[in-house]
Amino acid sequence: MALKSRVSGTQEGVETLLANARFELMPFESFDEEIQHLPSGATIAITTSPQLGIDRTIEKTELAVEKGFEVVPHIAARYVEDRDHLADIAQRLVDAGVTDIFVPGGDREEPAGDFESAYDLLSTLDGMDYEFDEVGITGYPEGHDFLDDETLAEAMQKKEPYATYIVTQLCYDPDTVLAWIEDIRDRGVELPVEIGIPGVMKYQRLMQISQKVGVGDSIKFLKKTTGILGFVKQLVGSRGTYEPDALVDGLGPYVDDDAYGIRGIHIYTFNQTPDTEDWRHGRLS
Repeated sequence: MALKSRVSGTQEGVETLLANARFELMPFESFDEEIQHLPSGATIAITTSPQLGIDRTIEKTELAVEKGFEVVPHIAARYVEDRDHLADIAQRLVDAGVTDIFVPGGDREEPAGDFESAYDLLSTLDGMDYEFDEVGITGYPEGHDFLDDETLAEAMQKKEPYATYIVTQLCYDPDTVLAWIEDIRDRGVELPVEIGIPGVMKYQRLMQISQKVGVGDSIKFLKKTTGILGFVKQLVGSRGTYEPDALVDGLGPYVDDDAYGIRGIHIYTFNQTPDTEDWRHGRLS
């Protein structure tokens, strides 16, 4: 599968991506305020916080469902203690009406209990009496800090039978994402892909977050068009704020291409929803 340069369909594709965006929030103190800036009935993904644990994720999920949102909780495997804990989580989600979950491994050095990986949790959940219509797993267009590409490919192959879609790690370069999609398609992975993009925020904060989550090449992408001087001009011209225009414009032409299977975008808001929503509405109008 060869990457092709495209222009046609950009605006229509961008509108499709932005009109159906999924918003990721962290279950911090600001959560209740942040969701008030999102569209009624929007789909919200809620992360598992290393500081607050998975129970806070479930609590905020129940709250957001009551407010009328479609909610996708992160059930991070390394935060779940054992089969009984998993059963309790699953039961609460079913009772709340949740039909879509996302299962990452989890950024925790030592697992809280029996589950070392997302595969461990997914395979255990598969043998239980709880079913979800949609189950997401993680994809890494720029690789992983601690796992090589072969290990990542093997992990995806093991998880794929339990999943219905993939969400990619944060990335700023559309060509990198598209090339990665081509690669997994060549390996026979057919799951639709939600592409993770950053929301609107100050460059300084965004680069700190990017380095923390291991997005190395994306930092270079922010500087590459005209070198460091161009980056500085962009930084000054934007008043120090990043907006993902180039990213969604680069993805737009591929939205309707079945070979890529782009299901939508997953906006990492980092609980900065007002600015992101202002930008999204501006692009849609």
